[in-house]
Amino acid sequence: MIKKTILFLAVMGVLIPAFSLAQNETATVPENWEEIKDLGQKGLEQSKGLPQILENIFKNDVLPVWEKMYSWFKTNILSKLSPSVQKEIEERKPVIKEEFQKEKEEIRGDLPNAKTTLMNLWQKIKEILK
Repeated sequence: MIKKTILFLAVMGVLIPAFSLAQNETATVPENWEEIKDLGQKGLEQSKGLPQILENIFKNDVLPVWEKMYSWFKTNILSKLSPSVQKEIEERKPVIKEEFQKEKEEIRGDLPNAKTTLMNLWQKIKEILK
């Protein structure tokens, strides 16, 4: 298997650069600002439809696949996990509330320090901008 892979990569390594030799037209560097401007306008005109194309691809191809995957996950996985997860949540609810209160108090204690730090930072930014 490895020999076949190496052989394939070696053949492609020889063939792919050869494809560039078959091209008739070579890219040229714009000579002046008018050519650059024309090239830019041409690129903008060609890219105007890109958002609509991407939206259509997303709505018609990507979104239905993700909706099907979610539907399958919901029916096959989530329905089996839901009762055990709900049970675990109910068991941990008092602990979660207690931890939430601790975090709230800790944040209230840190708030004055954060305010002074932000004010100092704002003063330094004002000094830099002057």
